Amino acid sequence: MSSTFKALYVIPCYNEAKKFEVDAYLQFLNQFTEVFICFVNDGSQDQTQSILESVKSKFPNQVEILPLEKNVGKAEAVRQGIHFSLSHVQAEFIGFLDADLAVSLEEGYDILDYFKQPYEFVFGSRILRIGSSIDRKRYRFIIGRVIATMISEILDIKVYDTQCGCKFFKTETASKLFEQPFISKWLFDVELFFRMLKFYGKESALQKMYEVPLRSWIEKGDSKVEFSYMFKIGIDLYRIRNKYK
Repeated sequence: MSSTFKALYVIPCYNEAKKFEVDAYLQFLNQFTEVFICFVNDGSQDQTQSILESVKSKFPNQVEILPLEKNVGKAEAVRQGIHFSLSHVQAEFIGFLDADLAVSLEEGYDILDYFKQPYEFVFGSRILRIGSSIDRKRYRFIIGRVIATMISEILDIKVYDTQCGCKFFKTETASKLFEQPFISKWLFDVELFFRMLKFYGKESALQKMYEVPLRSWIEKGDSKVEFSYMFKIGIDLYRIRNKYK
């Protein structure tokens, strides 16, 4: 794994066997040889590991698997995946996508085109607009907008969608943002924005971040976030705000 790649994808996986789109990954890896994928098997209890190994066997120079014995949640899985990847692979950009490919691997790659000076953090946004295809259950959209508004107020910046699972960084920036564990398993995206504001100062950080409206986002299956967590969101946001402010 000494080659240098343009982009490094970290894909957290938890019990993905029934819905893992093997062909989509194989086709992408075959076409985009300048991309490396690190799958983080977050303590899955199904056949996820064997499926990931089958993908790696076909592209051993573009795929690595980081198996975690216990389920640690998306935040820590992504963080460990980024640290593991950066210690093994050289790449200009690194980011993460959801394993179910709600955002396609190809659109993730297209986002890299937005990395022009001074941007160091570019992220997808599920903005409903003409020409886009954002397939999301209405009740989740409404809840999501309420939460997003709360987050925007807490961060005190104008951001539409902090929670979309499509984010990419310049590797040097990622190594800073993911150095320390996160407070929340699911709202770690909010902490990423707070860390940008903390490391660079608000004015400079806003110049280094860019929000890209997605062409397509397709909701697939049920959320891994337990419904009961909805009642804890306020607590997590309170803890996050207190830590970073």
